[in-house]
Amino acid sequence: MLVVVNEPPLGCRICGGPVAVQKTLVRHGTTLEHGTFRVRETVYACCVGCRSPGRAHAIHRAPALATRIPPRHTVGYDVMVYVGLERYVHHRQREELRTALQENYGVVLSTGEISQLGRKFLAYLERLHHARADHLRKALQADGGWPLHVDATGENGRGTLFVALAGWRRWVLGSWKIPTERADAILPRLRSVTREFGPPCAIVRDLGHAMAEATEDLVHQLGRPIPILACHLHFLRDIGGDLLEDCHNRLRDLVRRHKVRSGLAALARDLGRRLGPELAAGRAGLHRWQDQADPRHQLPDGASGLACVRGLAQWALDFGTDGQDYGFPFDRPYLDLYDRGRQVRRATDAFLLRPLASGDVPQALRRLGRVLDPLVRDPGFAKIIKSLRMRAALFDRLRDALRLTPKPDGSNRAPAAPVPTTEGAAELGDIRKAVVGFRTWLRTTRPERGPAEDRRGAMDIILRHFNDHEKYLWGHVIRLAGKAPGGIRLVDRTNNIEEGLFHRIKHAERRRSGRKTLTQDLEQLPAAAALATNLNCHDYVELVCGSLNQLPAAFAALDRDKRGRAQASVAPALSSEIQPDDLVSASLPASDRDLVRATAMGARIFAAAKSRAPVMTVTLG
Repeated sequence: MLVVVNEPPLGCRICGGPVAVQKTLVRHGTTLEHGTFRVRETVYACCVGCRSPGRAHAIHRAPALATRIPPRHTVGYDVMVYVGLERYVHHRQREELRTALQENYGVVLSTGEISQLGRKFLAYLERLHHARADHLRKALQADGGWPLHVDATGENGRGTLFVALAGWRRWVLGSWKIPTERADAILPRLRSVTREFGPPCAIVRDLGHAMAEATEDLVHQLGRPIPILACHLHFLRDIGGDLLEDCHNRLRDLVRRHKVRSGLAALARDLGRRLGPELAAGRAGLHRWQDQADPRHQLPDGASGLACVRGLAQWALDFGTDGQDYGFPFDRPYLDLYDRGRQVRRATDAFLLRPLASGDVPQALRRLGRVLDPLVRDPGFAKIIKSLRMRAALFDRLRDALRLTPKPDGSNRAPAAPVPTTEGAAELGDIRKAVVGFRTWLRTTRPERGPAEDRRGAMDIILRHFNDHEKYLWGHVIRLAGKAPGGIRLVDRTNNIEEGLFHRIKHAERRRSGRKTLTQDLEQLPAAAALATNLNCHDYVELVCGSLNQLPAAFAALDRDKRGRAQASVAPALSSEIQPDDLVSASLPASDRDLVRATAMGARIFAAAKSRAPVMTVTLG
């Protein structure tokens, strides 16, 4: 279908004078609203020759077309927004999008075009975010201020994504790709956030040296008494790592040396193969044996007995269910394996006391006992377990005092206005009192001398962390500025909101790519993808564009405003791209990797190395 578009403007938008037809051109267009079509557009220009920056003349496009299709493109704003929302908000794959566009709208795009549209969507979204910064800033000020949460994530040291987030609103205010977590790469980003959205009322960070240095410098430059708060979860996790990691690793190495875990797996696998077609009957027998109340502790004969021995080995191997899925140091999996293995080993002795008619079951029981014997007989286990339990008890006592549940919050929503926090402030006071009491208990009960060297060392680790970070642990009660309702409000004690954000981004990328390791995916993921998570927040959407249905019109308005002034991009400090000064790093960014790994690079080095140039030597006096 050929569509004719001829909308002469009333006058030049620069001087207001008359306009004349410059040219008539035929182009293609694709929108969700109209499908695929051809359009004959009449373009007008100023009669007196007004010039726009970057153009020969002040060109006037037809509004009916300019509000639907970006300049120098054929695919409409609504298609771009559809692709961007499905890709970065609903995390659908390219083939899914391609099929949905063709079946629902009759729009045929290649997977490459879908990828390009997704990146253009993020570029427009970033421009819209900065264009509406004043509206966002007023909303944050109406809350009485906003706490700044800063954190970074990556995969195998690559694709580092640094995010600045407004804690009470759960809005991502800025996201950037940086080569590594360095203070000189973080500080310019923090300054750009405060320039756009104003100084925060508090800053929550992790315990890394780079993040600590950057936030201290930011507060010094702002010249305001802004509290810097250390994430309680990072504080607890760092203590747990220093306290438990060495013992837990030694326990793991000892389990591997005696092949306890692999021996249990081999036994369960061999018994399953031996049962073969009788496996279903054996499982039924195991189920009946479980339901029996047998004070004699006797296993059945035959296939049911072998299935019972197999079940004992499998129960020991299922030690992962004893944890809470919080990860180390909150879960200690090899300690759980040791405890389960000891239980099964004692049960094996009890079962062997009862004679059985079949010799296969006792033979399998004895093999199970031999696999687990090192847990009982090797004195190295007892020494490590004693130290690990003592250290774990100290860690759990600190965790109880801090009242932390380290599961990241999956929600990205927050109340639009501050809520009363009197009860929360009282609870925070109780937590502080409990932590101070635990620290005092450590100092008073710490053994000064004698054989308790291990316990003394464990307590010293915790006290050292208190000395380094205690001044950053408190100050979460914020008095709201101006006439904001509520009077006071609490800052989150952890960075769980950012940890949850990173978890959702990585989960979505795994869902999209099907890969467990996201090294390459995170490196290629644009930083503005974190901004797309704001589109789940209704208050953010309402401020930047009104509703998601109005997002194409908001993007078109950005281009309309841009045509009226210089073709200026986002300021360098606000851009999500890596700045030139960031490349001064010991890491190998993607932009350098192709050059360094090129065949010609190695060839030049090898050629120079084989040349007859004399080797210069320096004599040290």
